[in-house]
Amino acid sequence: MAPEGSVLVLGGHGFVGRHVCAAFAQRGRRVIVAGRRPSPRPSQYPFVRMDLAMLSAAELAAELERLRPGIVINTVGSIWGRSAEEMWAAAALPTQRLISALSSLSFRPRLVHLGSVLEYGHVAPGTTVGPHTVPRPDTAYGRAKLAATETAVRAMRSGAVDGMVLRLANIAGPGAPAISLLGQVAERLAACVGRDEVAEVRLSPLSAYRDYVDVRDAAEAVIAAAFATEHVGVIVDIGRGEAIPVRSLVDLLIKLSGVPARVVEQGSKPLVPDWLQLDIRPAMRLLGWRPRRTIAESVRDYWADVRPSGVQQQTRA
Repeated sequence: MAPEGSVLVLGGHGFVGRHVCAAFAQRGRRVIVAGRRPSPRPSQYPFVRMDLAMLSAAELAAELERLRPGIVINTVGSIWGRSAEEMWAAAALPTQRLISALSSLSFRPRLVHLGSVLEYGHVAPGTTVGPHTVPRPDTAYGRAKLAATETAVRAMRSGAVDGMVLRLANIAGPGAPAISLLGQVAERLAACVGRDEVAEVRLSPLSAYRDYVDVRDAAEAVIAAAFATEHVGVIVDIGRGEAIPVRSLVDLLIKLSGVPARVVEQGSKPLVPDWLQLDIRPAMRLLGWRPRRTIAESVRDYWADVRPSGVQQQTRA
């Protein structure tokens, strides 16, 4: 039976969080956004100031008792460019406090915690990772996210918290942050729209193969997990189930923009390219979910979202 009550989206003003809010609202659910500060953009959802990095577990529990949501979606912890200590404080500790708070409540909301495929760490090219894979994160971000996931799963499997974990692949689509690969490329392309010049796009080596999924498909997976109450303490990977060369995304965005561009890869390429491909069969079996949008649609809609106002989308031959 689907959980009743409102949906509290922690980090609801972020890239993934905004799409999760919209997906629940489209289904007629009352959505509440929680975060450190209100969004500078207009928002149709009530906002609650809730800084998981600063609140104690007891303070957080008191706020949850006041709101009494039926569903809690935890999208916090998606950060980059921090030290290991800052990464832990932003990506691990907030979830640990959240789990402690949820465990003490007088009611049991359904939690969907969003993890990251970077929790798996480096794997050999051609490998498909999934429930059978032992995570061995090799970055500070991956280690912090794994700690958060393990905290959530332990509480779920012990019966203290109701919910499940989704490990998200690389995310693409409208609203992708400027720090992302597509964001970096789009910034240079947008600066050259309407000018008689070639955009020079400087990037780190583009030798990696990654599993990408559209942010709107990821939001649909979150909804499926929230309503799949028969599954508790399960980790499900969400992606397209295919590793694609990241260079192909860059080339596609450049083509869609219609802006002449030259890509400059800076630095030495690794001897063995980074690779990540997910096993999405459990998502299909347990959640009835599968990706619906192609990578081309994701990139097209992303450019439509960020291209300078008044500029028509065009493609180069």
